[in-house]
Amino acid sequence: MFQQHTVDFADKPAAYRELAGQLEALLAGERDLVANAANTASLIWHGLPDLNWAGFYFLKEGELVLGPFQGKPACVRIALGRGVCGTAADRRESLLVEDVHAFPGHIACDVASRSELVVPLVRGDALLGVLDLDSPVPSRFDETDRAGCEQLARIFLASLS
Repeated sequence: MFQQHTVDFADKPAAYRELAGQLEALLAGERDLVANAANTASLIWHGLPDLNWAGFYFLKEGELVLGPFQGKPACVRIALGRGVCGTAADRRESLLVEDVHAFPGHIACDVASRSELVVPLVRGDALLGVLDLDSPVPSRFDETDRAGCEQLARIFLASLS
């Protein structure tokens, strides 16, 4: 049985390795998209410090549609190329934004958000959606967070195969 335990972020690379191991154990044997997205969002929400939103948007009929998440209610639909999520999805590359208010076209679902990290979910050539993390702390995310969250996204995607 899976048991989550607190991760110490004093050593970020080690913390992300620990979270990755927890996520692999949590998703082991389950293939359902919604179930795995819900558990992934919850693990990230409870595992990472200083977040005010963690969750998924999935590509449906040419736009990103809200999926499982933790945090305040969020924007339901985001056009590709719009805001941080839509831009990351359109470019198919992770975006780390130190100050969302300085990002052209930022969509303020929660005005308390100050920084954001978005990881596109790409399987083969297909864009599935994005993993989105928001923080009320300016410059909350760095390259270690990007690499760690990209690894968590890979584990999530692998669970669906």
